[in-house]
Amino acid sequence: MTSISDKKILLVDDEIDILDLLEAVLLKEGFQNIYKATSGYEAIEISKEMKPDIIVLDIMMPYIDGFEVCRRLREITFVPIIFLSARDEDVDKLLGLGIGGDDYITKPFSPKEVAFRIKAHFRRSEYMALKDHVKEKNIITFGDIEINRDKGEVKRRGTPVDLTAKEYNLLLYLAQNPNQILSKNKIFEKVWGCDFEGYDNTLMVHIRHLRQKIEDDPANPKYIVTIKGLGYKLVIEDK
Repeated sequence: MTSISDKKILLVDDEIDILDLLEAVLLKEGFQNIYKATSGYEAIEISKEMKPDIIVLDIMMPYIDGFEVCRRLREITFVPIIFLSARDEDVDKLLGLGIGGDDYITKPFSPKEVAFRIKAHFRRSEYMALKDHVKEKNIITFGDIEINRDKGEVKRRGTPVDLTAKEYNLLLYLAQNPNQILSKNKIFEKVWGCDFEGYDNTLMVHIRHLRQKIEDDPANPKYIVTIKGLGYKLVIEDK
C-alpha cells in the first residue's frame, strides 16, 4: 500500500485561514504533499499539473463556484472530491454528489474530521485496488481461454467449457506454471495426489481430452505441448 505521506492533497477555499488550518492539521496527521488554491481557476490548473489524489473543495467561491469547478475537474480526473459548504441544505448535497462529488462536509467543521474523511477515502481506494488485484489473480487468461478460479469454470471464446474435476485441476495446475516443463510425476503428485508410476495412460487420456476441448487443432496443440522424455508444458505467449 502507498504511504499517506506520498498522497497528494489539493485544498481549495477562498479563505486563506481555512486553508492554513487544514494544512496544519493534515501535516500533523502525516500528510506531506499538500497544495492550496484560493480560486476555482487555480484549482483546475493545479489539478492538471500536480494530479492530486484527493481534492477538498469549497462551494461558495467567487468567479466560479465549487459546483462548476467540480464539473470541470471531472473532465480531467476521477479522484475523490470532498465538498465544503456553509449551507446545510439537502438540495446542495444532492447536487454536489450528483455532479461528481464523493463527500460533503458542512461548515463550521472540525479540521480533524476533514483529515479523518480524507483517510477514509484513501482506505477505501486501497481496499478496492486490493480487491481488483485479488480478482485479477483469480482469473487466468491465455489465448482465447479464461480460467475463473472463484467460479471453478473455464471459458473458451466466452463459451463455458465442460470439464471434469480432474481436467479442470490439471489445466489449472498447468496454467499456474506457464511456460515451464512439468514432469509427469510432478503433475500426478499435484493433481492426483499420488505417485505417477503405473498411471501413464491416465495422464495421457486427460491431456488428450483437454486438448480436444481447448485446442483448435488437438493433433497439433499450441497450448498444451508435449516435451518428449520430460513432460508437458502450457505455452503462453508474452503479451
